[in-house]
Amino acid sequence: MLYLWLKALHIVSMVCWFAGLFYLPRLFVYHAQSEDTVSKERFSLMERKLYRGIMGPAMIATLIFGIALIWLNPSLFSQGAWIHAKLTLVVILIGYHHMCGAQVKRFARGENTRSHVFYRWFNEVPVLILLAIVILVVVRPF
Repeated sequence: MLYLWLKALHIVSMVCWFAGLFYLPRLFVYHAQSEDTVSKERFSLMERKLYRGIMGPAMIATLIFGIALIWLNPSLFSQGAWIHAKLTLVVILIGYHHMCGAQVKRFARGENTRSHVFYRWFNEVPVLILLAIVILVVVRPF
């Protein structure tokens, strides 16, 4: 029963984390398009609160619950290469998360050099990773 609770909490944490990963780059799009100081300050505040208040804790919770699941069921590693591929994508996602954090700081300092078009494409990265992770976990293709 503990395993199922941890799995449920892992999924809820992951959903919260991805909500932030989807929304923060969208804020970057709007921030890159803004021209007045009031808007830029508002977007910087929203980005910081989202990154620190929601995304960071959700990422940590996702990782803690995921590690607990593996600790309770280490046989996952012998069930195929899908778990190794999933964990590789999680590492990439953590890197993407930290890239978002670096961008939050750049915007706050007024040092953004990228266009809103860049952020529209940047926003698609977590979608592709989520798609791949869900397929790996549900279908277990290898």
